Amino acid sequence: MEFRPFSYRNIEEFKNDISENRLDIPLSLNTEYLSRKVKIGGFTLANSLAINPMEGCDGKYDGSPDELTFRRYERFSRSGAALIWFEAVAVVPEGRTNPRQLWIHRNNVSSFRKLCGNIIENSNKEFGFTPLLIMQLTHSGRFSKPDGRPAPVIAAHNPYLDPMLDIDENYPVISDTELEQLEDKFVEAAVLAKEAGFHGVDVKCCHRYLNSELLSAFTRKGKYGETFEGRTRFLLNTVKKIRDRLGDDFIITTRLNIYDGIPYPYGFGVDKEDYLKPDFSEPVRLVKILKESGMPLINITMGTPYYNPHVNRPYDRGSYIPPEHPLEGICRLISGIGEIQKNVPDIAVVGTGYSWPREFAPFIAAGVLEKGLAKIIGFGRQSFAYPDFAKDILSGKGLDRNKCCITCGKCVEIMRAGGTTGCVVRDAEIYAPLYRKYCMKQ
Repeated sequence: MEFRPFSYRNIEEFKNDISENRLDIPLSLNTEYLSRKVKIGGFTLANSLAINPMEGCDGKYDGSPDELTFRRYERFSRSGAALIWFEAVAVVPEGRTNPRQLWIHRNNVSSFRKLCGNIIENSNKEFGFTPLLIMQLTHSGRFSKPDGRPAPVIAAHNPYLDPMLDIDENYPVISDTELEQLEDKFVEAAVLAKEAGFHGVDVKCCHRYLNSELLSAFTRKGKYGETFEGRTRFLLNTVKKIRDRLGDDFIITTRLNIYDGIPYPYGFGVDKEDYLKPDFSEPVRLVKILKESGMPLINITMGTPYYNPHVNRPYDRGSYIPPEHPLEGICRLISGIGEIQKNVPDIAVVGTGYSWPREFAPFIAAGVLEKGLAKIIGFGRQSFAYPDFAKDILSGKGLDRNKCCITCGKCVEIMRAGGTTGCVVRDAEIYAPLYRKYCMKQ
């Protein structure tokens, strides 16, 4: 398919491009589907829209939310989205991607409690409902930089990712004993998240951070590697331990990679002969087990922003020209996420990959819900650029192209350069100076 930057003048041109390239991307003009309520355990979402986790890298050095963190979630709380999936929060200091990543511990629970309280109060005042609040718990694994310098913690060696950080074959992998101890750190963080007012936690298992890397640890020896049972052990153990500690009323979920786009035996969810083709057999098997364990909700994604960002967030401009049209990436996400939803119909699946289509995204989202390919539609980068996107969609006004994310990647550039991040284009007063400071050094 010929690469094409976003240049559609109207919905007909957009539909024609999808049709001419024979892509299975559903469209529906009935955006009322996005107003549907969704039951998640004992909680009912007021609509089918979510804010997906987006790191701001703007916490205090002790892991507490700082001024810009409160500002972002203030904006999110007035978005109209019924589900706010918090960004990655580290469970141990050495698992932070940068010195200002959020990290929850006993000494800063009150600041997270204040953040939750503000969100709930704002949403109830403006919309009359409490949004579902999920905290994403993480260990950054090979991408850990707690002091601003790489300090990788790897689950297995990977010839595609190791060279990015100059990791040689003698670099040690995390031991089974350390992994078992880390499971308990996730439990401790979940307890604190509940105390802070969150309705549930996400045991993060995506984008090749530590837990995600374990899913593809085919070459790792020991009880956390090789077999399906071994590679999923950390995730399943942690979910069970949190449930045993906090009970069935507290939501336990995960944001899960179902396709890494990295050659076998170093990638999860890939065809063994052709890594460009997904193989969803293991991801489906895993989600079925998670559902049987009591998980009512799951957030699905693909790829890794460090290696193949076009897979997990389709775009047409950035650090490299993608090897495919963004619509092909969107189609892969929709069809893969749809496979999970169709195979495990009783779990509420959150979809992703809706930013690049700009004002046409609600029509794709409505088509996805109409065909049962997900139950909730999540927006990530769009929430940085256009925090009131949900309000405009649900009101029937639709999205304003001049407010939409243009998927330029500048928010990620700031993060990679060590700065606090947000939308440089649409929130320029705050973030354009930061972009110049961190990314345009002479």
